Amino acid sequence: MKKEVFIETPYITLGQLLKEESVISTGGQAKWYLRENTVNVNDEPDNRRGRKLYPGDTVAVPEAGLFFIRSKQGE
Repeated sequence: MKKEVFIETPYITLGQLLKEESVISTGGQAKWYLRENTVNVNDEPDNRRGRKLYPGDTVAVPEAGLFFIRSKQGE
């Protein structure tokens, strides 16, 4: 599944994205989830829940889909 994620701030963290997109139910689960699953940010594996995602970034989450980060202001 491909989905655009619109943000109002300059960036969103990987942990926040996982929570907002209901991949995990609480922010505290991000560390565990990223340890157990390979999440790709811009086609490279990344397991840092604090990884900053900016408009234009893509995030591939196993069994959840592909997320495109977009700015609400319209890049």
